[in-house]
Amino acid sequence: MKVVVLGVGNTLLEDEAIGVRAVELLQQRYQLPPEVQVIDGGTAGMELLEPLEDCDKLIIVDCVRVGKPPATVILRIDDEVPAFFRTKISPHQIGVSDVLAALTLRERFPKHLALIGIQPKSLECGIELTPEIAATLPQVLAMTVEQLTNFGIVVTEK
Repeated sequence: MKVVVLGVGNTLLEDEAIGVRAVELLQQRYQLPPEVQVIDGGTAGMELLEPLEDCDKLIIVDCVRVGKPPATVILRIDDEVPAFFRTKISPHQIGVSDVLAALTLRERFPKHLALIGIQPKSLECGIELTPEIAATLPQVLAMTVEQLTNFGIVVTEK
């Protein structure tokens, strides 16, 4: 079994970094079994293709525009996910969109896909999350752990 938790985002644009910060915290707080690979995707693009091929489950944590108030956290599963990458809010999303499309074309798309998305408050230059977005981290971590648990992965706190 191959499970990947991918956090993406630009750590130089305030709330854009939520995906990266969430996977950092996941690794700090939880013991994950060997079949779970946590990837800090940063603003990577097609270089993510190989690590994401043939996943049984891919969980993406990212900043997304959902037309809701800042700090709104959403969960989208399987076919609901690609639509969120059609509206670009940052350069890395072109990479995520391209990688998902390439995985489809190569017939190596994940069997299950989940997106945990967070509506940003600010995408200004800065290395800290805004307080409102930082406050979502416990919820984002809980949702990530729940997705892993739903897939039969045993996750324990350190």
